[in-house]
Amino acid sequence: MAVSRTVDVKGKSIEARSETMGMEAFHHQSDFWGRLTLWILTAVSFLPPLYFSFVLGYHPGWSAILGGLIGYAAFIGVMWFLEPITYYPVLGKSGTYIAFLTGNIANMCMPCSASAQEAVGAEPGTKKAEIAGTLGIATASLTNIIVVVITVLGGTVLLTIIPQPVQEALKYILPAIYGGVLGQFALKKPLYGLIALVIGVAILFSPIPSLFKLVLCVGLTVSAVLMMEKIKETKIS
Repeated sequence: MAVSRTVDVKGKSIEARSETMGMEAFHHQSDFWGRLTLWILTAVSFLPPLYFSFVLGYHPGWSAILGGLIGYAAFIGVMWFLEPITYYPVLGKSGTYIAFLTGNIANMCMPCSASAQEAVGAEPGTKKAEIAGTLGIATASLTNIIVVVITVLGGTVLLTIIPQPVQEALKYILPAIYGGVLGQFALKKPLYGLIALVIGVAILFSPIPSLFKLVLCVGLTVSAVLMMEKIKETKIS
């Protein structure tokens, strides 16, 4: 029996070591291809404005460019730092690369990642959850590309077909998705979901400038949850 237990323990140890090495190789490949494709996309993004500015001669002037950049950064610049930190726990490393490459993170990638994780019964933050979330994001991104191509080709026709009330209702899609994601995770931790909802509503109706509302909402919610977890661990110990 002792030999059997030893073999079993060694077998589990080898399996765990193999799984860890497999994830390390997966993350290494994710870093390589993720960084490569994002840098290529960044470089390609400069081609149209460079072409219009220096080939066709439609350069608007550096003052207009810098003014627009400063104005845009003042409004949305904080998201450049907040979004990767906020989305990473749900998307994982590989999913983050794909999501920031294809876009539509909040209204497509995050819900698809969360749904894929729930479908396979994976706990958020685990290796299984990262793989499932990545597959969900990849499938959603591929589907999105196909739909976008079809929509662009037939966009004018679609706009004439869609009734005006339906077009007005489209602005509620993003809040509905956020609410669905909140409800999905709140079912697992109802108290934390309630805390996030209370903090969000309080900040929404507060006289705080819009630029800082999202930062405060995320920061206060995360701080409150971490504090409660710390108190819980203290009581248990």
